Amino acid sequence: MIKRKTIPWQPLSQKHKEYIQSCMDHTFNFAEGAVRSGKTIANVLAFAALLERSPDKLHLVSGTTLTTALTNIGDCNGFGLEHIFRGRCRWGKHKGNTCLFVKTMKRGEKIVIFAGGGKADSYKKIRGNSYGIWIATEVNKHYISGDDQCFIDEAFNRQLAAKMRRVLWDFNPDYPSHPIYSEYVDKYVEMGLNVNHTKFTIWDNLSISPERRAEIEAQYEIGSFWYRRSILGERAAAEGLIFPQFAEDPEKWTVKTLPDDVAQIIIGVDYGGNHSASAFVAVGLRKGERGVVVIRDKRIKGRKGEITPDMIEQEFIGFVRGLSESFDIPITYAFMDSEAQYLTAGVIRAARKAGLKLAIGDSRKTPIAERISIKARLISQHRWSVLEGCENVIKSTATQLWDPQNPDRRLDNGTCDIDTADAEEYAWERFIRW
Repeated sequence: MIKRKTIPWQPLSQKHKEYIQSCMDHTFNFAEGAVRSGKTIANVLAFAALLERSPDKLHLVSGTTLTTALTNIGDCNGFGLEHIFRGRCRWGKHKGNTCLFVKTMKRGEKIVIFAGGGKADSYKKIRGNSYGIWIATEVNKHYISGDDQCFIDEAFNRQLAAKMRRVLWDFNPDYPSHPIYSEYVDKYVEMGLNVNHTKFTIWDNLSISPERRAEIEAQYEIGSFWYRRSILGERAAAEGLIFPQFAEDPEKWTVKTLPDDVAQIIIGVDYGGNHSASAFVAVGLRKGERGVVVIRDKRIKGRKGEITPDMIEQEFIGFVRGLSESFDIPITYAFMDSEAQYLTAGVIRAARKAGLKLAIGDSRKTPIAERISIKARLISQHRWSVLEGCENVIKSTATQLWDPQNPDRRLDNGTCDIDTADAEEYAWERFIRW
């Protein structure tokens, strides 16, 4: 007996309907657009329809990571492939890869392989197979290079023998010179290839209420490149100050006393290099996901060779003890710069000898652009604040710049304090997600 369950579909806009229909006849299908614009669901629906028609056995789903592929395409908040084919599919493995076995109505069983495409060696996971349909989510975050490690080129190569080749991509707008445009999307349009390219905005998604739309818009500073990309669906370059809203009036986010709802204190540590300082930053996590408050910071200046491991260890112990004496709040974790394991090992030994109880481990090293984006949203929503006296964090936040030579990268040439920024982000990156 086949189990059936009704999926709570909302009405599709005319633009979504036309895009999905065009996917049936176009080889390359690119859904570019703002957050919550319905572009991923449109591609999932098109993929499901094409799967019922395809004579090919193997098909590919990719995301920046395997988890992203499974979440965005497999589940898709209850609208993904495992829900569309409920009762006709099962999860399993194919040559070591996670896959979804789907029983189509007339074309027999299909094998849909899921893979991550964001690392330099990701291409290895998809070699050895020939795919018919390839659906990719957040394709601009896949690994793109000019050599044989390029995930996108490898996926295209894997489709050369397809009987019914289809490519379905979704992605948020990026900076105008991003290779996803110059090497693929815009290039293919200019070449006159069989391309279906549609740009979506949040206003195209009929399932979002005006109240919910306003809530999403409030997460972004109006006029910022994040607002232009994520809300307006425009391609925009990052330039100038990273946090202009804060830089214009830091006092709006500066508090004199610690909020009563701070539940725990986390410490982030960045070790200095040749021309930078080591930095400690303590942040308080507020209950109920209300946000982050920076509590204390410290910089240890000195060139390489001038700051010894013993100095780092003693300064760290003093920093933790100072927090314990000032605040009656549990100090639970310290996350250290993962690029200097020998220094972290020394800190752990010294902390244990000193009787400190907090857990000490490596920073997650979330991509810098993602950390910056999270902090920008926190600032826009007034869910980020800093205790007065934390002059290093205040100055760093107000003066950070985008690198004019490297799109979407933070300038790191000594003109602004990036060490403090890294330390602060290491402290909350594991706990504040979007």
